[in-house]
Amino acid sequence: MARSDLVLNLVKNGIRGDIPRFKMTVEAIAADASARHHHSFAERVRTLLSEADSFGPDFSGSPSFLDSSDANARNVFFELRAEKTIDDLVLPDDLREQCTELFEEHARKDLLRSYGVEPRHKILLFGAPGNGKTSLAEAIANHLMLPFYVVSYEGIFSKYLGETAQKLDALFDLVRSRRCVLFFDEFDAIGKEREDENDNGEAKRVVNALLKQIDNLPSHVVVIAATNHQSMLDKAMWRRFQIQLSIPKPDQKMAEQWLSLFQQRTIQDMGVPLAEIANVMSGFSFAELESFALEVRRKFILSLPMSERNVSEITMKVLERWKNKYKPQ
Repeated sequence: MARSDLVLNLVKNGIRGDIPRFKMTVEAIAADASARHHHSFAERVRTLLSEADSFGPDFSGSPSFLDSSDANARNVFFELRAEKTIDDLVLPDDLREQCTELFEEHARKDLLRSYGVEPRHKILLFGAPGNGKTSLAEAIANHLMLPFYVVSYEGIFSKYLGETAQKLDALFDLVRSRRCVLFFDEFDAIGKEREDENDNGEAKRVVNALLKQIDNLPSHVVVIAATNHQSMLDKAMWRRFQIQLSIPKPDQKMAEQWLSLFQQRTIQDMGVPLAEIANVMSGFSFAELESFALEVRRKFILSLPMSERNVSEITMKVLERWKNKYKPQ
């Protein structure tokens, strides 16, 4: 790993409070220094690391932030490691530009604040399933070098009247104490229209609590909500989100770009012009494209070594199956 990557990982893990990975990165820096014959520097780094226990319990690696003593705050969210990057995703130019603008606002937040302006931090992603809303949220967290917290509805929803709103309040009280990305997947499950005729009043309380908390959220907490059913969202919810991004299904050009990225990652040529595959797969989601590509790769691996000579035959066989059996959703 390049030294610049080690430094970036050190900063990223430090910001996230990921002590085990922070220590691993420090050890990698020491090993890199030794390999470059900077033995004195390497020894100083290792000495500091060996004294880590004297820095207090926060350096023990225990996830104290997530182990809240508040019963209402327990099990309402979990952390995912944000590995995806914006460059891993195939996005329309206008959507990529809006992401770049968001990143610049947070990179230059001190300048904005000197003029009394906060960076935008409330984002709504909507569109058909399987086209990368969760992946985009993860990539945003990765780029901003923030921990990626995913809300767990199982831990929030309660059969007891009023308890769901209380757990929501506890969730926001907990996350607002540090910089992070808070992700609500399937946001319509909790932010649905309050005029639902089947509601007994509980949904109104939940939505009201959610609106209040989103309004009062500081800009160092980036909240991202994703939904496949934007028409079900309460109208007031839309006004809370400063950035609203429609995530489209891939057109033929985007499908071809995704297939090209897949080939680069797997170092495997599909043996068929990507434009031809993209034409047949037109109308399918990115998730379906990935299922197709992985099916080809599995068959290629299981057919080794013969598959090296007939990869195009494998690809065309799988492509024909998808063309005849699977219908775009």
